[in-house]
Formats: sequence, C-alpha cells, structure tokens
Amino acid sequence: MSSDPLVSTAWLSEHLRDPGVRIVDATLPLVGQSGHGRDSYLAGHIPGAVFFDINAIADPETDLPHMLPTPEAFAAAAGALGLGRDATVVVYDAHGIYSAPRVWWTLRVMGFPNVFVLDGGLKRWRAEGRPVATGETPPKPATVAAEMDGALVADLAQVQAVLANGSAQVVDARSAGRFRGEAPEPRTSLRSGHMPGALNLPFDAVLNPDGTLKSAEALRVAFDHIDLARPIVTSCGSGVTASVLALALARLGRFDVVVYDGSWTEWGGRSDTAVVTGA
Repeated sequence: MSSDPLVSTAWLSEHLRDPGVRIVDATLPLVGQSGHGRDSYLAGHIPGAVFFDINAIADPETDLPHMLPTPEAFAAAAGALGLGRDATVVVYDAHGIYSAPRVWWTLRVMGFPNVFVLDGGLKRWRAEGRPVATGETPPKPATVAAEMDGALVADLAQVQAVLANGSAQVVDARSAGRFRGEAPEPRTSLRSGHMPGALNLPFDAVLNPDGTLKSAEALRVAFDHIDLARPIVTSCGSGVTASVLALALARLGRFDVVVYDGSWTEWGGRSDTAVVTGA
C-alpha cells in the first residue's frame, strides 16, 4: 500500500477476496435527497461490503447530526461490523466521493491505522462493469478495543480559538453561495454566512467530473489560496464534506488535518457565534 489515502477500483478488484481486507459501504443521501443509505446498499453494493450507518453510529446525546460517538460505542459498532484494527479497510459510497471520507476520517480518529477510500466509489465500480451484490452481507464480528485520537477533531471552542489567534486556517467546504450567505442553508434553522476569518473551498472543487479525486498536481492548484505548510481545520454543513477536503489534503501529505465535527450546523445554529456574509 502507498501513502496515498485512496485505492483504485483495479486494486480493490484484485484484492476483493483477501482475508485481511474489509470493505465498507458508507453511502449517505445527499443533503435534501430522500431515502436512506441502507436502501442504496441493499439495492447494490461491492461484494463483501458491510454497511456503515453514519447517522446511527453517532452520538445519541446531541441534536447535531452524525456527531462522533464515544470511543467505547464506536469500538462496539466497528466490532459488530467485523472491522478489526489489523484489517485494511476500504470505504466507498455510491456517489463517487461524498460520504466515504467521513467514515475514513472517523476510523482514523478511532485508531484504525490502515484506512483507504475507493477512488470514484461505487459509481466508478459500476461504470467499469465490476460485480455488484444485493441484499445484506452478514459481518463476521471482531473484538475492538476503544481508542481515540482527539488531535484530528475540533470542537466549537477550539475553532473559536484558532480563528481568534490565527494559529490555524479554517477552510469551509460548503458552496460559495452558502459561504457568502447568498444561498439558503438546506437546514432552515441555520443562519446564512460563514465564520469570520474562514476560507472557502467547495468540496466539489477537489473532485473530477467522474467522481474521482483530483491528482496531487490539480489539488495544489485548488488549494492555492491555502497555506499548506500551516495547520488546517476543515468545516462544512455537518462534518461530511469537510472530510472530503481532509482526504484531498491527505493526498498532498497532510494527514494531520483537523475536522470540525459540529461544523455549520453547530456554529450557524447558535445565537452566540459570530457570522459574516460576503466573500
């Protein structure tokens, strides 16, 4: 395995039956899209894949969507899915690259050392005519100890601090219209705009039209307004597409990028956080 955080469909096809490889379907409907990721999984998934329910494997004590659970709760859920720490875990989603990076990041936070995203996801897998299974794939449970790397996660107070002292760059993955406050938030209870001092890079700017991640050379162009030598915190609507930017930065060697778990759902939903509009 290389230092690239992604694997190709050709690689996965070659290693599909390897006993040390675990495949995870992390499909989440797009914001505003109806249905459930499990429906997509049952209708067709990569053979051997188990379904990771992002909304269910989450903190039940908050009204924020799919926030990280406790290390103990996550270890139990990962074990039930058969995801041992000694496995090479490949995560994908049905959109290309959308929600899979959230699970890639989550697994890394929870101490999994060998986690990769399938470049182009199920979309590319299907386009290449590769095999697809339907129904449920029964997992083989594993024993997983609780572990967590809090250095990869930011909370509200930490984001407020880095914005105030300039110790890190906050990069928002939402669309330019939402960032500037010109387009409404899909979650209607939230204010429009962005955090003072935040920078904007819509997550789709790091993707190719076919749903694969851009090359390292093209990513450096996309991130040309970001200082890649300085600390970076990524944010978005609810911590999903912020993870797409974290994945892209990992392709550039930055595996230390921090994701703001609460993201705009937390920041824009409060009355005591500063919000600005415009570029």
